[in-house]
Amino acid sequence: MTSQSCLSQSQKQQQFSKKRRPLLTSLLSLLVLIGLCLPLAACDDERNTSSKSSNTKYAAEFGPESAKSTLSLVSGSENSALEPLLDRFAQKEGVRIGVDYLGSLDIMRLLQSDTFPYDAVWPASSLWIALGDEGHRVKDMESISITPVIFGIRDSLAEELGFKDRDVFVRDILEAIQAGKLRFTMTSATQSNSGASAYMAFLYALLGNPSTIEEQDLDDETLQKEITELLSGVERSSGSSNWLVDLYVSGNYDAMVNYEALVISANQRLSEAGKETLCAIYPKDGLSLADSPLGFVADNGVAGRKQEEQEELFLKLQNYLLSEDSQDFIRSTGRRTDMLSAPKGYESVFRSDWGIDLERTLTVMRMPKAEVIRKSLDLYQSEFKKPAYNIYLLDFSGSMYGEGNEQLIKALEAIMIEKNARQNLLQASSKEVNVFYRFSDQVGLIGRATGSGQGLEDLYSEIKSNQPEGGTALYSAVKAALEEISQIDLSLYSPAIILMTDGQPSAGIRFGELEEYYEATDIDVPVFSILFGDAVEADMDKLAEMSRARVFDGRGNLVEAFQKVRGYN
Repeated sequence: MTSQSCLSQSQKQQQFSKKRRPLLTSLLSLLVLIGLCLPLAACDDERNTSSKSSNTKYAAEFGPESAKSTLSLVSGSENSALEPLLDRFAQKEGVRIGVDYLGSLDIMRLLQSDTFPYDAVWPASSLWIALGDEGHRVKDMESISITPVIFGIRDSLAEELGFKDRDVFVRDILEAIQAGKLRFTMTSATQSNSGASAYMAFLYALLGNPSTIEEQDLDDETLQKEITELLSGVERSSGSSNWLVDLYVSGNYDAMVNYEALVISANQRLSEAGKETLCAIYPKDGLSLADSPLGFVADNGVAGRKQEEQEELFLKLQNYLLSEDSQDFIRSTGRRTDMLSAPKGYESVFRSDWGIDLERTLTVMRMPKAEVIRKSLDLYQSEFKKPAYNIYLLDFSGSMYGEGNEQLIKALEAIMIEKNARQNLLQASSKEVNVFYRFSDQVGLIGRATGSGQGLEDLYSEIKSNQPEGGTALYSAVKAALEEISQIDLSLYSPAIILMTDGQPSAGIRFGELEEYYEATDIDVPVFSILFGDAVEADMDKLAEMSRARVFDGRGNLVEAFQKVRGYN
C-alpha cells in the first residue's frame, strides 16, 4: 500500500465527484489523526456478531430478494447509520448488499486469515487495515467520511473546570482527574477504534508531541505514571462506541470519550430527555481522526468467487457513497466529509452551543510503527489501564452437564492460561483481581488471584476438577458477588461480575429480591453474562438491564466472547 494523505487540496476539489479520493492508508508510515470516531456509532461491535463463513446470513441485508448478485461487507457498527444509503443503492442496482458488523480488532484479525469471507472491508480507521492486511490484499481504498475522537463533558462541569471556550490540553484533563474533579467513560483500547485512537493520542500528548512514538518511549517512568493516572479516571469501559452512548445516556456520569458524531448523537438524546448535554472538548495536543476507509479485498480465498464482477459492483457502490447526494446524507448524520471546509447548512446538527467546533484546525500525530502500536496495546492491557476486579460465577448445575460444561472449561482456558490470554490481549494486568465462585444449589468460593501467571493456572486446575450437579442458584450467586464487591474500594478498580451459565435458575433467591438488593447497594457494577449449553437468554437479559451490562454468546467463538466481555471492563 502506498501512503497517501486524504487531506490534500485535490481531495477537496474531488469531494463530490465520482472519482475515488485518496485516504489515510498504511498507518505504519502515515499520518493518522487520532480522535473521536464516527457519527451514530463507534467502530466496534454493536451487535453480537461473530466471524462468519462466506455463505453467512448477514447481520443486515438490503436489496431485492430476487437479486442475482450479492456484495458482502464487514464493517464497524458506526456505519449502521448509513444503511439507508446501502439500501437505496441496492434497490437502484437490483443487487443485494450484505453487512456483518464486527469490532475493530475482529476485523484486523480476520484480515490476517487466509480466507476473508467478504468482498470488502469498512472499518472506522485505516489503522486496522494497516495492521491486519499483511498480504496487501485490500485495494481501491477510499475515505467515506472523517470524524475526530473527542471528550464530551457535562456542560456545567466543563464550565466549572474552565474548559469552555479555550484550548484544552491532555495535561489539563490529567490534572482534573488527579484532583478528583473528573471521571469519564471510554471504550477499551484493545477492542475499539475510538478507545485505541484516544489512548494513542494520550500517549503522544504526554510524551510532548514527538515526531513519532518510539518503542523506548513507552519505557519512560514518567509517561507510565501519568498514563496510568489518566486512565484511572475511567469509570466505566465499553467494547462498543455505540453502546457507550447508551450507557452514558442511561447512567449518571461526568464525561465520555467518543467520536464527535456520537457526542452529537448523545446530546440529541439527552436533550430530548430533558437531561444536561455534553460540551465537546477537542484536546489541543491529543486529537485523532477516524477516516472510515472502504476497500475491496482481492484474492480473499473464497472458492468460486467472480472477483472481477465483485470488484466492479464494489466500485459502483463506492462511487455512489462518494456522490454529492450521499455525502449530503452523511453530513446530516454528524459526520464530516471534508477537513478543509466546514459543512454548511448543518448548523442544527453541528451545534456550536454544544461546543462542536468546525472552524478549529485539527492537528495530527504520526502513527508509530506496528510493533510500537502492539507494545502500546499490550501495556494498556497489562499495566496502564485501571485494574479490573472481576468476579466469575461458574455454573456447575446439572443442566450444564456435557456440552455446556465443556464449553465453560474451554472458555476459562482462554483467559486463565497466560500464553493463551496474552495471544488474544486477554491477559490480566499486574494489579487485576480475579475471583471465582461456583454455584449449583449452593454458592461457594473457589479462590482468587491477583495478576496473571501461576496463581490463575492453579485455580484453573482446581476448577476443572468440579463436576456439574444439582440446581441453579443463579441469582444467589450474583448477590454473593455483589456482597463482596460492596466491601472493596471501587475508586481503585473497574468492577465486573461475569456470569458463565446456561441460565435456567431453579434454586436460591428470585430476581426481584436480587434487584431490590442491587438498587439498595447503590453501586455501579455491571453483570455480564456469557451463555453456554442450552442457554435461556431471558433471565440474563434482565440482569443486563438491571446493571447496564450486556449478554454475550459463548457457544460459538469463545475467545471472541471473552474479548468482548473484557472490552467492557
